[in-house]
Amino acid sequence: MPGLDKWYGFMTSHDHAALKELLHPDAVFESPVVHSPQRGRDIVFKYLAAAEQVLGGPGFTYIGEWRNETSAVLEFENEIEGIKINGIDMITFDADGRITHFKVMVRPLKAINLLHRLMGEMLARQ
Repeated sequence: MPGLDKWYGFMTSHDHAALKELLHPDAVFESPVVHSPQRGRDIVFKYLAAAEQVLGGPGFTYIGEWRNETSAVLEFENEIEGIKINGIDMITFDADGRITHFKVMVRPLKAINLLHRLMGEMLARQ
């Protein structure tokens, strides 16, 4: 799956230009802490870039992967500020391998609260 390979490449390279190219113009992002879906490449890019900086640092690892022809579910773990974070990225791709939909789910509640605070701080700085 070329889009998924590009996603893994971004998570390794942290190349924000590559991330922007990977997103479909009408991409949708669903956050575990924001009520309404975020729509459009620019806002999805903003959220994913912030999440990569907050969550994708040292210790971040994907521990499971499930996929079909157009989508993947990636389970991840990390520990930030002493709180173990476990979650999944649900990613859907179009025929050209661009991300059309990205949904994040996180557990436990302490992790959600931590990410809510850290993401809010990161997005405010952007």
